[in-house]
Amino acid sequence: MVRTPSTMLPLGTEAEDFSLTNVDGQTLSFADVAGERGTVLMFICNHCPFVKHVANELAAIGYEYMPKGVGMVAINSNDVAAHPADSPEQMIHESEQRGYSFPYLFDETQEVAKTYGAACTPDFYLFDGNHKLVYRGQLDGSRPDSGVPVTGEDLRKAIDALLESRPLPQPQHPSIGCNIKWRPGNEPQYFLNP
Repeated sequence: MVRTPSTMLPLGTEAEDFSLTNVDGQTLSFADVAGERGTVLMFICNHCPFVKHVANELAAIGYEYMPKGVGMVAINSNDVAAHPADSPEQMIHESEQRGYSFPYLFDETQEVAKTYGAACTPDFYLFDGNHKLVYRGQLDGSRPDSGVPVTGEDLRKAIDALLESRPLPQPQHPSIGCNIKWRPGNEPQYFLNP
């Protein structure tokens, strides 16, 4: 299990649009998933032990914050030829099993992951109501086999601060997870030369 940190996209970066297929077959854009008060965008997959470790908390955060005007979306950008457990068909089962209330989109070309500078699963981004990046980094300090409970503390504090118009927590710590499984020859420059 290779531990890969997130690239920590610069704060203030504007969310880039996309057009990706959801597990229900609908094609969705950033505008379709964005919340009025903010949007959590995360890169996850089905097989990664780091994602499995936090998946139930992701579902809980969706149920808690989406009714408060926070959009939430998950994107799987892994190479499914090499990792069939992450296929769109398996994404349907994963979404149902975990009870995800948010869209779970497939980034077949991996271009959306590159656009956002995503490097690992899970990788988290929080955009404000104007689609500007205000938080990127870890869900919390828990990792598989760390003995630290999964609470979603870091992301929750960031969302709460956004909703309450308070300064966002600092410092922001990189997420750690499995590297995104790039198709051979498709690795982004930031991944090749960190």
